[in-house]
Amino acid sequence: MAPPPSMAAASDRAGPDAGAGEPSLRLRRAPSAEAGDLAGDSSGGRRENGDPHPPPNPQERQQQHEMLYYRASAPAHRRVKESPLSSDAIFRQSHAGLLNLCIVVLIAVNSRLIIENLMKYGLLIRAGFWFSARSLGDWPLLMCCLTLPIFPLVALMAEKLIRRKLIGEHVVILLHIIITTSVIVYPAVVILKCDSAVLSGFVLMFLASIMWMKLVSYAHTNYDIRVLSKSTEKGAAYGNYVDPENMKDPTIKSLLYFMLAPTLCYQPTYPRTTCIRKGWVIRQLVKCLIFTGLMGFIIEQYINPIVKNSKHPLKGNFLNAIERVLKLSVPTLYVWLCMFYCFFHLWLNILAELLRFGDREFYKDWWNAKTVEEYWRLWNMPVHKWIIRHIYFPCIRKGLPRGVAVLISFLVSAVFHEICVAVPCHIFKFWAFFGIMFQIPLVFLTRYLQDKFQNIMVGNMIFWFFFSIVGQPMCVLLYYHDVMNRQAQASR
Repeated sequence: MAPPPSMAAASDRAGPDAGAGEPSLRLRRAPSAEAGDLAGDSSGGRRENGDPHPPPNPQERQQQHEMLYYRASAPAHRRVKESPLSSDAIFRQSHAGLLNLCIVVLIAVNSRLIIENLMKYGLLIRAGFWFSARSLGDWPLLMCCLTLPIFPLVALMAEKLIRRKLIGEHVVILLHIIITTSVIVYPAVVILKCDSAVLSGFVLMFLASIMWMKLVSYAHTNYDIRVLSKSTEKGAAYGNYVDPENMKDPTIKSLLYFMLAPTLCYQPTYPRTTCIRKGWVIRQLVKCLIFTGLMGFIIEQYINPIVKNSKHPLKGNFLNAIERVLKLSVPTLYVWLCMFYCFFHLWLNILAELLRFGDREFYKDWWNAKTVEEYWRLWNMPVHKWIIRHIYFPCIRKGLPRGVAVLISFLVSAVFHEICVAVPCHIFKFWAFFGIMFQIPLVFLTRYLQDKFQNIMVGNMIFWFFFSIVGQPMCVLLYYHDVMNRQAQASR
């Protein structure tokens, strides 16, 4: 009896030598459509009518390969292999499934905690979280915020005067120093004179700090443009480093766009997109509202009850302070992540889309930071670019060592963190300042441990520990109790 056509074709594709020496290849089960066809030709490569057999499809080829590869005599162990979770192979594997498992576990655990919290405390969030009589009574802060645009206009007037050579270089520098100092001092004085809400004061100081950095960049960039223009007129060659589009004189239009744009670094022109995606903007606004509500829910339902039932971490029982810090670490981390997503991803992208601002690299993969120093280079790109452009490299060009330039950069950052938190709280304990400056020795610690353990992920774990488990909860407890103590003393 001649074999079925499929068997003959398999024997022919395996080759005459393979077919002679591998009888098991001829015993492969035929497809069901050909199982009853026993009238094949013994030539092996042709149909009954003499036409050549069609080439094998990929599925048949895979089946033939598996039949040969998984034979009893075929070796099951062919080369040296590491276990997927071994230290040499763990970072070469995809962990998407484990990530999905973590997400499922987080959803399950947090759902139980939410239900338990609602059963224990009820719904604590109230309309006063969003709108309170005290916040509406902060009209001096509102008036201060509305008058802040005066300072950019004065800065533009100073630039116009020096362009027309009505004032000298030293005079315009002095004017910019007065303008930038006033932008910070004026809101701080208003907040300290008024018994305003902490949130209202924080928003005002945050906007004032942004305007201060923008005006510093505006003054510094225009000064550098004047220096380059004078050097070019004298015959200095800068090659491709000078873009004529970014050497234009300042105008009211360029200043207005810069003050609204999601950047802290001034330049006369920016990369622009072609259109505004209105539907995309609406979707991002909806997401922003949802995550803002989620932040409010976590603050009211979790953070407030925890801090109200705690003691000052530096005055009470040490074990009790550790327990409060650990209990507070998870909700504060959730709030911080929601804040990051709302502001850096949603709001800045919405603003960029409405202004057709092209460069939307507002953050990088800071969650993979291996050191605290790398985290600061990745998580807030507008501030990082501003520090590099207006603090770090100017210090380097003045001949200062890199270590001193880094120290000055951290010092400026620490001062403004302290101002933005201490002024609205009416407390100057320098907790935020020391929290930022403490990260300088932490940089050297992470580098030392990375070199000791020869593992770059050690630094990432240290970063997450100090950032989310210790740093943020400790600052929340310190400032909360200091504010409560100040309010108790003021009410006596």
